[in-house]
Amino acid sequence: MPTSTAPPSGTGVRADSVDAIQRELTAFARRARSMASQIHPGLTLVTYTVLDHLHERGGCRGTDLATHFMLDKSTVSRQVASLERLGLVERTADPEDLRGQIIRPSTAGEQLLNDVRARRHQAFLQRLADWSDEDLERFAAYLTQYNDRA
Repeated sequence: MPTSTAPPSGTGVRADSVDAIQRELTAFARRARSMASQIHPGLTLVTYTVLDHLHERGGCRGTDLATHFMLDKSTVSRQVASLERLGLVERTADPEDLRGQIIRPSTAGEQLLNDVRARRHQAFLQRLADWSDEDLERFAAYLTQYNDRA
């Protein structure tokens, strides 16, 4: 059986690095939560995330959202209802099962997402302007590797 050369997780440089990563990811998440209400006064991070997922998928059923986000159907239903009240999503009959409905971003929802992506892209460009191309490539690769393990 191979032995690990890494120090125990509770001590040393490795533990300090993990603590720093946790602290910085928490700060990143706080900024994301704060940004959701700046995007639209009625949005929360959860409703924004649902809207973005609907865009990425081209629409889906509420049960698919519940499965993806590991949430109760009633929780998803409340989030979708909130997005509907804001005019950011619309429902259409599911062509594969007429009893179900497909939820998609409305034209207003798509426009909001496009505006947010453009602003976010500019913010990242400004924040990372003095990073070298190599550092950006490494950072992107590390984030991808981290998220692929989720």
